Amino acid sequence: MKNWLKIGSLAGMGLLLLATSGCDKLKARDQLNKGVASYKNAHYEQAIDHFQQAVNLDPSLSNARLYLATAYAQQYIPGVDAADNNRNGEQAVEQYKAVLQTDPKNLGSIKGIAYIYLQMKKFEDAKSYYRKAIEIDPNDPESYYSVAVIDWTQSFAPRMDARNKLGLKPEEPLKDKKVCADLKTSNWAVITDGIDQLNTALKLRPDYDDAMAYMNLLYREKADVECDDPETRTADLKTADDWVEKTMATKKAKAEKAPGQQGIVMDQPKDQQ
Repeated sequence: MKNWLKIGSLAGMGLLLLATSGCDKLKARDQLNKGVASYKNAHYEQAIDHFQQAVNLDPSLSNARLYLATAYAQQYIPGVDAADNNRNGEQAVEQYKAVLQTDPKNLGSIKGIAYIYLQMKKFEDAKSYYRKAIEIDPNDPESYYSVAVIDWTQSFAPRMDARNKLGLKPEEPLKDKKVCADLKTSNWAVITDGIDQLNTALKLRPDYDDAMAYMNLLYREKADVECDDPETRTADLKTADDWVEKTMATKKAKAEKAPGQQGIVMDQPKDQQ
C-alpha cells in the first residue's frame, strides 16, 4: 500500500512539473512576442527585458536568445569605448555563442559575432567567425567581402602610420627601403588574402560594386609595398585605376536598371468631336 502511495505521489509531482514547464514555455513565448513588438518599435531596452525573461522561462527557446543578442547588438555603438557600451557588445556575443551551443551552424549567430568583433576592432576574431560562415555557406559573397575589408584595414593602418612618420605626400612612393621592406613583410599576407577573397566574392556576384571598390584599395596597398619593383608598382596602380572604372560603370548600370520614380498618370479624356 505504501509503495502505491509513493508511486502515486511521484506521478503527481511529475504531472505538476510538466504542467509548470508547459506554463513557463507559454509564458516564454508570450515574452518573446512582446519583445519582438518592442524591437520593431525601436524600444530596444524594453525588448531586451522581454527577451531576457523569455530566456529565463525557457532556456531552450533559441529564437529568444537570437533576438536578445540582436537587441544587445543594436544597442552597441561602434567606436565608443565606454563600460556600458562595451558590455552591450559582450552580451550580444555571449547570447550568440549560447545559440551556437545548441545550433553550431546558425549563420545569423556566427555573422553576428563576426560583426560585433569587427566593430570592436578584434580583427582576427572577426575574420575567424567570417571564415566559419564561409565554411557553412561557401556561396555567400558577403562573408568573403567582409574578410577582405578586414585584411585591407589591417594593411592600411600601419602603412599610413609609416608614411605619416616619413612625411610623405599621398602620391609619393615609400622611399625608405627598410620601412617599405618591413611593411611588405608584415602586410603581404593580408593584402594577397584580401585580393583572393574579393576575387571569390566577384565570381559569386559579378556586379558586386563594393567588392570592386575594395579591390581598388587593396591593389593600392600592394603597389605601395612594391618598393624594389617600380614596374610592378606601376602595373598595380593601373589595375587599381581599372577597378575604379569598373566600380563606377557597375554603379551606373545598376542605377539605370533601377525602376525610376514615376508619378501617377491620369487618363486624359478624349477630345469630343
